[in-house]
Amino acid sequence: MKGIAHFISGVAVATFFPQAVQAAAQDLSFVLVLGGIGGILPDTLDFKLARYFERVDYSVDPDPTAPDPQAMAETLARAMERAFAGEPVTVQLHTMKLGADLWRQYRVFFDAEAGEVIVRIGPLVTTAQVPYPASEPAALGEGRASVRAPMRPTYDAEVVVDIFSGPALTFQRRGDAVDIIFLPWHRRWSHSLLLALGLGLLGALLSPLHGLVLGLGALVHILEDQLGHMGSNLFFPLTRRRIPGFQLLRSGDALPNFFTVWLSLVLIVFNLDRFSATPLLNPLPYFLITLLVPWALILGANWLLSRGRAPRTAEAIAVSEVLEEAVEIE
Repeated sequence: MKGIAHFISGVAVATFFPQAVQAAAQDLSFVLVLGGIGGILPDTLDFKLARYFERVDYSVDPDPTAPDPQAMAETLARAMERAFAGEPVTVQLHTMKLGADLWRQYRVFFDAEAGEVIVRIGPLVTTAQVPYPASEPAALGEGRASVRAPMRPTYDAEVVVDIFSGPALTFQRRGDAVDIIFLPWHRRWSHSLLLALGLGLLGALLSPLHGLVLGLGALVHILEDQLGHMGSNLFFPLTRRRIPGFQLLRSGDALPNFFTVWLSLVLIVFNLDRFSATPLLNPLPYFLITLLVPWALILGANWLLSRGRAPRTAEAIAVSEVLEEAVEIE
């Protein structure tokens, strides 16, 4: 989910406590905002803190003017073989910036069936990821390197690197293969039930109500993320592995993000009215008007627009998801 969706979800959770609503209305308390802070805090901890403490063993930092895809592929293959022989190995994939709004894209594909790492230099793109026509450097071709170890992508077999700082990958042997872990510093301890409990205890230093609001805001964030593909490390420190998500949505999908924000706003308004001195809203017609009618119109319009639009390819969906994860809190 986007940051705004997580934030507003946390605020919505806080409004289910009448004491929180009354404190905000009568004492100008910040307790409702505290729920939003809890809702956005897990990603903030990752993208503003945890990523900078990740140890990097190899860097793929190509020359923007003359990238060498073969050398890039060989570096990744060497890192995977080292991981298969011993400890986990982390590789940082750097971007190729050519100007204020100009980047050179490249793709890394892990072909598990052929046992190869393939690097392809792509087109020039803007910061909005709009490619320039006929800008792919055909002369550079692609780089291929064999890996003397079975590989197992745990997120997506192809990683697209184009704008901002670029993603990190960790190669770690599990059983008879090397797992390829995307953004290894993301959704670990910061997306655990332990963190939600810890935040609840921290908030309880102010009052039990503050503890509930802060802890539940973080918990809602973690559960929302579990609906996606990457999953979270729910049971840290008992395990250091992310539990795969339910794969019901993508973090950058417009409709799930819009629905989350809209539903949160509907609940906030309803709870503020419900806990007021003179409630005005009748629940049944209120939810029919605010939920069923708008969503029938939105889904109908989306269906009509999609009839004349080419469906997104699996590759395009994967690229979108990678970008959303990599720049979620940038």
